[in-house]
Amino acid sequence: QVQLVEAGGGLVQPGGSLRLSCAASGSILGIHSMGWYRQAPGKERELVANIARGGSINYQDSVKGRFTISRDNAKMSMYLQMNSLKPEDTAVYYCNAVLLGTSYWGKGTLVTVSS
Repeated sequence: QVQLVEAGGGLVQPGGSLRLSCAASGSILGIHSMGWYRQAPGKERELVANIARGGSINYQDSVKGRFTISRDNAKMSMYLQMNSLKPEDTAVYYCNAVLLGTSYWGKGTLVTVSS
């Protein structure tokens, strides 16, 4: 079992920045990959970015150049630095971890980009 807790969401103006964090606990040694997903109102949950244990990273095209995902394996924490935020980035952001083929989710943190 893996428990994930997100933090760092909030209200920010367009063009602003936020940093999300995700703390993992439980059976964390076998975690293969971690990632950030988001779900906007009325839309399906979508991948924002993920990072494998070895460090390989994938980004959704719409966030490339604006968002940066990072991972601290020693602390089993993951971060998402979000810059140049746009109203369309508004969503609940979820932390995800994959362990032995099972996907675990945090409860999510709301990011609202609005003037």
